[in-house]
This record gives sequence, structure tokens and C-alpha cells, in this order.
Amino acid sequence: MASVFDWVMRIFSTLIGLLMAAMGGIWILQGLDIAFLHSFMAGELKWAVYGAILLAVGLCQAFWSIRRR
Repeated sequence: MASVFDWVMRIFSTLIGLLMAAMGGIWILQGLDIAFLHSFMAGELKWAVYGAILLAVGLCQAFWSIRRR
């Protein structure tokens, strides 16, 4: 039973990491004024920086979830 729980939590953790990475990518595009221009985040460089940090954390989370035993 524990192995099923570990398997499910690895999938859940990987999905959370990928969602964080996707949200970070969106924030980067908004902060650099490339996409989603009708937002309070559009054209604000600080949101591009926050997005880059969130993208990196999300990718690390997904990678760690896949690689752990």
C-alpha cells in the first residue's frame, strides 16, 4: 500500500511542479509585455523576475519528484 501512495504522490508532486513552471512562464511573458497585455502585470519587469524564479522552482520540483526513489 505504501508503494501506491508513493507513486501517487510522485505524480501529484510532478504535476504541481509543472503547473508552477507554466505559471512562471506566463508571468515572464506578461512581465516582458509579450502576451496577455490586458493585465496589471503587463510591462512590469518585476513580474518577469518573479516568473523566472517560479519557473526555476517548478522545474526543480518536477525534476526532484521524478528522480527520487
